[in-house]
Amino acid sequence: MSHAFMEELAGELAGVDVATLRYQFPYMEEHRRFPDAPAVLMATVVAAVRAAAEAAPGLPLFAGGKSMGGRMTSQAAAQHPLDGVRGLVFFGFPLHPPKRPGTKRADHLAKLTMPMLFLQGTRDELADLKLLRPICAKLGPRATLQIIEKADHSFHVPKSSGRGDEEVLRELAETVAPWAEGIEEKR
Repeated sequence: MSHAFMEELAGELAGVDVATLRYQFPYMEEHRRFPDAPAVLMATVVAAVRAAAEAAPGLPLFAGGKSMGGRMTSQAAAQHPLDGVRGLVFFGFPLHPPKRPGTKRADHLAKLTMPMLFLQGTRDELADLKLLRPICAKLGPRATLQIIEKADHSFHVPKSSGRGDEEVLRELAETVAPWAEGIEEKR
């Protein structure tokens, strides 16, 4: 939660009036190299959602995360209702391991009934867009796919893109805010 990307993204989201609650998975907190079992990761997501709802009871609640954090959030939502969550936001959904394209990691998304926002870079080695686009299309109006040109899985862009990482972070935040507002307007 204290990674530079997470801190800078939280700052950009605050700039567009989106509050965030960052949290650690136990293995990160304990400085272990390998992730916890999926059950522990999903329980952590459920606890974080509960803490966010208690910390800001009057605000609309969205859940998600960066990479594995987003995937664990979606898996948790597919297995247990995330009380009060109105939508999911994925900053770089890890559809498959690098250089091993596949779609199995997305199978559970069909169980979700809430809106989902996928923010994905065109150079993301963990999500071949040729595979992700049809998944989002199959999810129908529940899924919104926002492509971030020239961004990799960490949302870094090459200097030749003419943009810097700060601009990309701003683009992410400026995509999330109106998407979330649109969901609130439909309620």
